[in-house]
Amino acid sequence: MPLPRVLIPVLALLAVPVGNAVPAVTPAATPAATLPPPADTTPSTFARFVPERADDFAWENDLVAFRTYGPKLRGSGVTSGIDCWLKRVHTPIIDKWYAQEKRGMSYHQDHGEGHDPYHVGPSRGCGGLALWINDALVTSDTYLAWRIVERTRERSVFELDYAYPAQTGEATIAETKRITICLGEPMFRVESRFTRGGQPVADLPIAIGVSTQNGRGRAITNAGRRWIAVWDKIDGFGLGTGAILAPGFPAETREIKSAQKDTSHALLITRTNKAGVVAYAAGYGWEKAGAIRTPDQWTAALDGLAFP
Repeated sequence: MPLPRVLIPVLALLAVPVGNAVPAVTPAATPAATLPPPADTTPSTFARFVPERADDFAWENDLVAFRTYGPKLRGSGVTSGIDCWLKRVHTPIIDKWYAQEKRGMSYHQDHGEGHDPYHVGPSRGCGGLALWINDALVTSDTYLAWRIVERTRERSVFELDYAYPAQTGEATIAETKRITICLGEPMFRVESRFTRGGQPVADLPIAIGVSTQNGRGRAITNAGRRWIAVWDKIDGFGLGTGAILAPGFPAETREIKSAQKDTSHALLITRTNKAGVVAYAAGYGWEKAGAIRTPDQWTAALDGLAFP
C-alpha cells in the first residue's frame, strides 16, 4: 500500500508522495570515501551511509536530522532505534558534524548549530518499531543493508533491511523500511514491509515506539488522533518527539513504564495490512530551534497532522 501524502497545516508543511523505483541492494559493508563538509549551504534534504562512523545511516532536511545504526554495531547495545540530531540551523549538518567529530569537535556538544544529546541504546528512540508479541516488544538488531532510492533538494528516499529473531516453529521475518524525508517537514515518513520466506505477512502485530528517556519525559497519547508523543527537557530546553499512524491501520496507544533502562516508551500498537505493510510518520520539535517551545505547541502540531 503506498504511503499517503502527509499534510501538516499547523506548520504549513508540504509532503510529497513516495516514489516507486527500487534499485539493486547495496551491501552495508561496501567501502565509501568520507565526504567533506558540503560547500553548498542551501537548505536541502540529505541521506547517506556513514562507514566512517561504524556504519551509521543518517538523514536530514532543513528542520530536523536523524540517524540509525548499522552492521558494525551489531551486538553493541544499540539496535534498530532512531536517534535525533537536534539542529537549529536550516543548512545541512550531517557531513559537517561527522567531519568535525573526526577532528575532535564532538557533535554531543552544541557549537552553535545544535547537537546530539538524545539517548537511544536498545530503545525505539524516535519512531523505531518492533514486533508486538505477547504484550512485549520483539526488536530487530541493526540494519543489514541500505539503498538510496532518491536524493534531491526537496526529497530524499532510502531503504533499510532488517531481520527479526524467529519465533518458535516459524521462519525469520524480514522488514524493508522505506523512509522519506521532505524539505520543510519536522517528520520523516515510513513505509515498512514485512515478509516471511518472501511472502507478505498480513495482520502482524507491530508497535511503533517513542522513548520516554527512562521515564524522564512525559508521555502523551491520543488514540483518536492516532498519535503518541513525549515531552522532555534536555540541557534546559524542551524537546517534543512523536509518531502518528497512517489511516487504514488499527490504532491503540499505550505507555510502558519500566525500571529497566531503555525500555520505557509511549507506543502505537497496530497491525500490518494484507500487503504486510504498516505506514506512519515520526519526528521532533526542539525549543532551541524556535518553532516548538511548549508541550501544547507540540501536541497542537500533531493534532494538525493528517493523512488525506
